[in-house]
Amino acid sequence: MSSLENSRALLLKACAEIGLSAVGAEPIRIGENALWRLPHGIVARISRPGQAAAASRELAVARWLYDCGVPAVRPLAHLPEPLNVDGNPVTFWHELPLHQPGAAADIAPLLRRLHELPIPTFPLGRLDPFVRLAARIDAAATLDDDQRQWLRNRLAELETAWQGLRPSLLTSVIHGDAWRGNVAVTPTATYLLDFERTSLGPPEWDLTATAVGYGSFGSVSDSEYANFCEAYGANVMTWAGYPVLRSIRELRVTCFALQHAAADPTRHRAEAHYRLSCLQGQSGPRPWGWTTVS
Repeated sequence: MSSLENSRALLLKACAEIGLSAVGAEPIRIGENALWRLPHGIVARISRPGQAAAASRELAVARWLYDCGVPAVRPLAHLPEPLNVDGNPVTFWHELPLHQPGAAADIAPLLRRLHELPIPTFPLGRLDPFVRLAARIDAAATLDDDQRQWLRNRLAELETAWQGLRPSLLTSVIHGDAWRGNVAVTPTATYLLDFERTSLGPPEWDLTATAVGYGSFGSVSDSEYANFCEAYGANVMTWAGYPVLRSIRELRVTCFALQHAAADPTRHRAEAHYRLSCLQGQSGPRPWGWTTVS
């Protein structure tokens, strides 16, 4: 059974359980998480097995943001917890009006509002910037022994650097995956999306996502980055701790590419190994012009 067929089967079970119609359901995105458009302006999100706690936290965060007046995707009110469908958490959301992906400057004011909010009473957990990295390095089938050991050593170096940085950092609610793909722009409002990684952590972590897109990947232009900094009111790249967060971000997205390369070497090996060569100092200075892996 293909991933699309498996996702559709899970969707049908979830809708049957709560009496929602799945007639004419359309896939929006099928990936690690699957999104389906249902009739009557409803979107179903099917998460990976083992992500029930994260799905519950997403619902809590979205409702809290709504109560705080921050524009964000909104779950259905009468389904307070995820459904468990064959081990997969399934949640249901109000579909946004017709929208388009945002630019870097669109997410900046929403991040500023988020970072200024008081910490909520429900548990969020603390940012772990290294979650799943060791496992991804171990499972990266396209690496040779020397490459794998280099990545393990780099991970250990950055874990030490992060621990040295933590005492000086402020803590707020952070989005956790604050790139422009997680903001939607409608004719009347701009909305935050995807709270799977929302936690307590340094606001700089959210700002680093766009800064790395600009300074490391080359996917954010000079004018886009200037507009982002103006809209937020700060430039994280001038902060002394930025190189540590930048390096962690770069390692994360390299390991993500290596995970995809293990599953589909033909499509993703070249990009994953180019990213690794950049981290090892073999491909010149930043920005490196990395291409999207999905």
